[in-house]
Amino acid sequence: MTNGTQQRRIAAVALGLALALAFTLGSATVHAGVWREMMEDLHLVKKEPQPAQQGGAGPQALPRQGFACCNLHFDGDEINDANYTELPMIPAGTPIEVLSYGRNDAAIKVDGKPMKLDHKYGRKQETLDAWVSKLVVSEDPRQHLSAYPPVVRSAIEKGQVVVGMTREQAIAAIGYPLTSENGPLDGPVWRVWQSRHDEYQLNFQPGPDGHLTGVTGDESVTSAVTYRPGQLSAR
Repeated sequence: MTNGTQQRRIAAVALGLALALAFTLGSATVHAGVWREMMEDLHLVKKEPQPAQQGGAGPQALPRQGFACCNLHFDGDEINDANYTELPMIPAGTPIEVLSYGRNDAAIKVDGKPMKLDHKYGRKQETLDAWVSKLVVSEDPRQHLSAYPPVVRSAIEKGQVVVGMTREQAIAAIGYPLTSENGPLDGPVWRVWQSRHDEYQLNFQPGPDGHLTGVTGDESVTSAVTYRPGQLSAR
C-alpha cells in the first residue's frame, strides 16, 4: 500500500469520526464547525481567515498620536475607567500615543512615558477601542477649552466641577462617567467616584444641553471635587 493511499484512508476514517461526533453534539452550527475544523486540520480545505478580535488593531491603525480628551487620573502607570479624582492628574490636551491593544487594556505613552489604559469596569457596555477612542482624541482640546468662561477654565485646570457647567465641560474636568454605573450622557444624574469607596453625583438640568445644577454626596467628597471661586458667575 502506498503512502498516499494510506493517508487517504486515514483521512476518510477521521472524517467519518468527525461527522459522527458532529451529529452526536446535536447543533447544526456545531456540525458545520466540527466538520470544517477537521477538514482544515487534515489540509483538505484551506483555513478561513479569522475576524479581528477586540484588543487587536481595531478600526484605527496603531500606533497613533492623539491627546487626552479631558483630565485623566492615574495610579502608578495605570489609567482606568473609574478615573478616581483623588489620584494624580494628567491634564486635558496632554499628548498620548496609543501603541497597542491587549485583551482589556491598551499600551500608551503619555508625554513619552510608558503607561496603560485599563478598561476595568465598562467592558460589557462598550468595546476597548470605543473607550480608548473617547479618551485619546485626534485634535488637541486645549484650543476649545480656552473658549470656556474663566471660572469654568479654572475649575477644569483644578480637576473640579462648578455649578453652571455643561456636560461637555464636566467631562473635560473629571472625565467620562463610568458606563457600568450610568446610562446615556444626557441623563439627569451622573454617578461619579472620587475614590474606590467615595461616590458623588452630578445633577443636571434635563436635556443634552442642560447645565450642572448641583453636586450631591458626603460633604467631605463634594467639597473636594467642587470649585468654589467665591460663588461667581457660573451660577
